[in-house]
Amino acid sequence: MKDMEQTNDYPLSAADLLELGRWNTPTIYNGWEQITKSDASRDGFNRQECRDFMPEMGPVAGYAVTVVIEPGNKEHPRQNPGAWSEYRRYVASIAGPKIVVVQDLDKPETFGSFWGEVNSSIHKALGCVGTITDGAIRDLDEMRAVGYKAIARRLCVGHAYTHPIRWDCPVEVFGRSVNPGQLIHADKHGFLVIPKADEAALLDAARFMDSNECRTMISAARQVAGMPTEELLAAIDKACDEFLKRARGRFGGKGQS
Repeated sequence: MKDMEQTNDYPLSAADLLELGRWNTPTIYNGWEQITKSDASRDGFNRQECRDFMPEMGPVAGYAVTVVIEPGNKEHPRQNPGAWSEYRRYVASIAGPKIVVVQDLDKPETFGSFWGEVNSSIHKALGCVGTITDGAIRDLDEMRAVGYKAIARRLCVGHAYTHPIRWDCPVEVFGRSVNPGQLIHADKHGFLVIPKADEAALLDAARFMDSNECRTMISAARQVAGMPTEELLAAIDKACDEFLKRARGRFGGKGQS
């Protein structure tokens, strides 16, 4: 395990992360697909449905800390009674902002929640801004009051034998693998896991693609109302061509749009 001194080898500044959080996740995806070597149609985002229980909080960006739980197994607290303290020291050792990614081995059944008012308050104090869990959350109103973002599979009543059994390890949630330290962007649409190699160029790419849409296809579509059909279609075709030309010119022909 890491010691309590925080470690941070991330390429993005606090200002970059703050700005990333001002865009929705589809906008970040639009930029990411232009710069990545991954297959953007299959990789990066959740493949299974998840639910944002705090959509009013807007998007969130941060680095993954990971943990595996199995609330239906009462043996885990007996096997490692010090796990909570060790796990919290791990979380504290990583520089924020952090998103806690929780893999629940009980799924599709639900025996208990890792999250509630107490745990979200503790993690907020440790520099975490939210969670993605393929299990459940509870104390929904209290978690909202804490200001702790939660993307989860469902709500539940109890906590059962919730106990960290592994952490600082690869996890899989909603059909997506997540490694500790990976950049995550999430909102009501789902979440995107960014490869390390793509982090540094991500913000500029997202900015460019959003501007590109506004200056071409969106503005054209909003100006053609009332035109004869053929003129309208021609104007939109021209705007779409210009959009692709700008994207390919900026990204060296990479453009996947």
